[in-house]
This record gives sequence, structure tokens and C-alpha cells, in this order.
Amino acid sequence: MATRKDTAAFILEQLGHPDRFSVKPMFGEFALYANGKPVAFICDDQLFVKIMPESAALDHCERGHPYPGSKDYYLVPEDVIVGERKLAGVLLRMGEVLPLPKAKKKRRKD
Repeated sequence: MATRKDTAAFILEQLGHPDRFSVKPMFGEFALYANGKPVAFICDDQLFVKIMPESAALDHCERGHPYPGSKDYYLVPEDVIVGERKLAGVLLRMGEVLPLPKAKKKRRKD
């Protein structure tokens, strides 16, 4: 099931900081970026946050898989997205320690 664009827009709105968060479509779903670094997925209209030391504040959340074969992620419920202002801070701290995505290689034309 593909994620609706309005779900991604809603999550971005709740996070605030429009200059620091963005989403990019990916296979009918979305990747969520903090300062240009991927920190979460929005799949099946749900937010899945990477499990790492900087996201330990979300340890009370269930764990789930954003796509078949993926590692565990925190499955963040709507009340945390809406009610807890700490989510943006958690995601920004994650973005501080994660490496930038690798640049795509340009294909040579022969």
C-alpha cells in the first residue's frame, strides 16, 4: 500500500523546521531526511525511525519493518508525532551523526 502525500505533509508539518526536514518519494513511499540525511521512512502511512543510540528516546515505541526484509525500526504512533515535541530533536540529533548519502555515479555515455 502506498503512502499518501498528505500523510508525509502532515508529518513534516508536525516536525516544524521546514528548512531542516524534507521527504523524497521512494517506490510509492517516502524517505524522511533531517539536514539532508535519511533518518526515517514513511511507509503504509506510518512513520518508521531508525534504531540507533540517538533515537533511544523512542524506545517505548513498538518495533516494525517498513518494508519486507528490512531491519527493525521504531514504529512511531500518531500521538508521539503530534503530542511530543521531542521527536524533531531526536531526528535532528540522528542527522548530526549519520553520514551524508553517497553521491550517485554519473553514467558514462560511450
